Amino acid sequence: MLFLAAGLAQAADGVLVLGRISDDPRRHYEQLQPLLDYVVPRMKSVGITEGRVLMARDPQQMMSYLRRGKVDWVTETPGTGLLLADRAGARPLLLTERSGAREYRSVIFTRRDSGITSLAQLQGKTIAFQSPSSTSAYLVPAMALREQGLAMSLMVSPLEGADAGSVGYVFANTDANLAAWVHKKLVDAGGFSDQDWASLQRVSEAFRRDLVIIHTTEPVPRAMEVVSGGMPPAVAERLKQVLLGASADPQARDALRQFFRTTGFYEVDAGTQARLDQLRRGARDVREALE
Repeated sequence: MLFLAAGLAQAADGVLVLGRISDDPRRHYEQLQPLLDYVVPRMKSVGITEGRVLMARDPQQMMSYLRRGKVDWVTETPGTGLLLADRAGARPLLLTERSGAREYRSVIFTRRDSGITSLAQLQGKTIAFQSPSSTSAYLVPAMALREQGLAMSLMVSPLEGADAGSVGYVFANTDANLAAWVHKKLVDAGGFSDQDWASLQRVSEAFRRDLVIIHTTEPVPRAMEVVSGGMPPAVAERLKQVLLGASADPQARDALRQFFRTTGFYEVDAGTQARLDQLRRGARDVREALE
C-alpha cells in the first residue's frame, strides 16, 4: 500500500513522513523511499526511528496533511513549496539541485510561421500550459504574461479560442501534449521550462525546425524541500544537515539519483532569496487573478 502514513505529529513520535503531490503514486513512491531509507538511520540522535511516505492528489490535500500533522517533509517545485508555506504553515528547509542544475527558466514559444514575435502579440491568441501545479509550465510563464498587462481567460479545451481582449489559456497535462498542440496549431503558444525545451530540441527535428522561443524568463530555483511548521527544531536541523551532507556520501548516490535525479541540496543565499520573494509575489498575483 503506497499511502502509508497515518496519525498525528509523526516526527515527534519518532516517525518521519515524507510527502509528495503525485498523479502517479507508485512511480513516485519508488523515487522517494530510497532517500528516506538513507535519511532515517542518520536521525536516531533526534529520536527518528522510522520513515513513511504519504502521497497527496493535489496541493489542497497536502495542505490538509500539513495542517493536521500527517506529513513532516515535502519535496516540491518552488511554486508549490511557497504555496504550502503561505497556506499551511510549512517552512522552507533547503533548495534542491537536480541533474546538476540549481535553477531553470521558463520559455514561451510559438510556431516560426505564426508571425508572433513578442508577448504583446499574444492578446487575442491562445497558450497552453502543463498543469495548475507546475511552476515552470504555468506559474512563471503566466507571471510573464501578467507583467505585460495581458488579461487571461481559462479555456476548457484548445478548440475553444480566446476572446479578443485576453490571452486564452488551457492545460495540456504533459509537456509532450503542450508542444504538439503548438506544432499542430491547436494553440498559438506554449510555456514550459528551458529543460523541457532542450529535450524537445533533441528528440524532434520537426520541432527544431518549426518552433521558436519568443520570451525567456528570469531563473527560479529548481526544487525545494519544506517541512511542517510543527516539526521540532532539533529534528529540522538534523534533517537539514543529513541532506546537506548527502551529495558527498557515496552511500547516498543511488538514493539521490532516484530522488528525481537530485545531485545535492543547498541553503538559500541572498540572491536566491530575492528570486524566491519575486516568485512568491508573482505566484500570489497569478492565483488571485486566475484561480
